[in-house]
Amino acid sequence: MKAALHGVRVLDLSRILAGPWSGQLLADLGAEVVKIERPGRGDDTRSWGPPFVDDAAAYFHGCNRGKRSVAVDISTAEGQQLIKRLAREADIVLENYKVGALARYGLDYESLSRENPGLIYCSITGFGQTGPYRQRAGYDLLIQAMGGLMSITGQPDDQPGGGPVKVGVALTDVFTGMYATVAVLAALRHRDATGEGQHIDLSLLDVQVATLANQAMNYLVSGEAPRRLGNSHPNIVPYQAFPAADGHLILAVGNDDQFRRFCEVAGISELADDPRYATNSARVAHRKELVERLEAILRTRTRAEWLQALEPAGVPCGPINDIAEVFQDPQVQSRGLARQYRRPDGSTVPGVANPIRYSATPIADAPAAPQLGADTFSVLQEWLRMDADEIRQLREAGVVEARGE
Repeated sequence: MKAALHGVRVLDLSRILAGPWSGQLLADLGAEVVKIERPGRGDDTRSWGPPFVDDAAAYFHGCNRGKRSVAVDISTAEGQQLIKRLAREADIVLENYKVGALARYGLDYESLSRENPGLIYCSITGFGQTGPYRQRAGYDLLIQAMGGLMSITGQPDDQPGGGPVKVGVALTDVFTGMYATVAVLAALRHRDATGEGQHIDLSLLDVQVATLANQAMNYLVSGEAPRRLGNSHPNIVPYQAFPAADGHLILAVGNDDQFRRFCEVAGISELADDPRYATNSARVAHRKELVERLEAILRTRTRAEWLQALEPAGVPCGPINDIAEVFQDPQVQSRGLARQYRRPDGSTVPGVANPIRYSATPIADAPAAPQLGADTFSVLQEWLRMDADEIRQLREAGVVEARGE
């Protein structure tokens, strides 16, 4: 069976993570994704290592599988014409240049849509196409800081190690890539119904503010800015890491019934009837004293003992795994989340599987991330019907980089 986006063509002009993440997801869903890169250098993340897989960093392989690489110098008039011609054949363009940068080359939405009115053109920037910050460059760490995420991540200032901390993954970039994918698919649905393309203006800062989720609502409703709580939850207690006799475990009690069952397993059933702790709102109000009591109790058994007792009782709990332990976990292995992606020479590159499980349209059997310029010849021949001599002339003029023929 064909993947859901079979037949959709994507021209991916983006670099680093947010745009490439969207392009990779679209490729997983079956779209043909052509990644435009700079000759000689390619996407910056090709050099963001170690570790490396041959000549490209693991980072690059983590967000560019399933794509075809075409290396074009868009600073040249000939390169700009190639991109314009490719855009005529595309359904979707992804780009994350600074505001107005591509207009200098005639590669902005207004220019490309004149020749392809059905084109869906998604621009990803740090701060959006409008507003006083629109000309600023945006990077994930900067946006985590400006967008409030670091203000609620880390230990409180009055505790050892207190202070703002970034999330361990470039989460704003990843979320922006996910929002970009949702946006272009909805626009594709509209295009298929009306024939009209459109420009999507997506900013890292907008996404970060939007994904503050309950913490944003806590502020908007109360007028009080949420503070850092370490591993604790602002609205649920007990919902945090606790020390056991031999390390830490996570206790994630989401309702009063679960709290009662926890108390029964722990031999402290009286706490479930105590009006200070009987309801979640009461437990939040009396967080400090309750957590101190639970910490003393949880230290009396090992992690394995607690997990063995709590899981059958339906109390959400679990270990704190490092990434090696994640991929050794039997559930992760059962779901096939670590897999090998094939390369043209028959070798493979390790990677993480797409987590979507369709019943009717399978995820595409995507190849590993491409070598720089590996598909220049084939894409220009297939999309633009150029012959080998034309492509060789462009290569000799330095307009394109092409491996093989």
